[in-house]
Amino acid sequence: MSESVFAKIIRGEIPCHRVYEDEKVLAFLDVGPLSPGHTLVIPKEPAVTLDRLSDESAAAIGRVLPRIARAVMAATGSPDFNVLQNNGTAAHQAVPHVHFHVIPKPSAEAGLGIRWPAGRLDAEEGRRLAAAIAGELEKG
Repeated sequence: MSESVFAKIIRGEIPCHRVYEDEKVLAFLDVGPLSPGHTLVIPKEPAVTLDRLSDESAAAIGRVLPRIARAVMAATGSPDFNVLQNNGTAAHQAVPHVHFHVIPKPSAEAGLGIRWPAGRLDAEEGRRLAAAIAGELEKG
């Protein structure tokens, strides 16, 4: 697999508009924003998808993501926002490096648009899936 553009941004080989950086996390403005202030929050660890990210890096992002969201909202004046995180090409992940989008939603027309074709969860299927997921979590 080739190196992602985010690895080059982390090393400073590609410039970005940094808004936050610490030992584990980097946040910068998206060059193709859906709305003004659209910010990417990435771990410095080179994990492709969230399930491959270490607990330590995930915790580091979890600590700063709310603070970055508050800063983006204050700076843009947008009362609403989306946090988006995709895993895999079928799930619309364009860069093979874990990243979270903080996308201001200043109006119904601006920002991220979402289509949500909700289905129904069958009770028996729900029990089966919950047990399977819980069993996987018990494995560690």
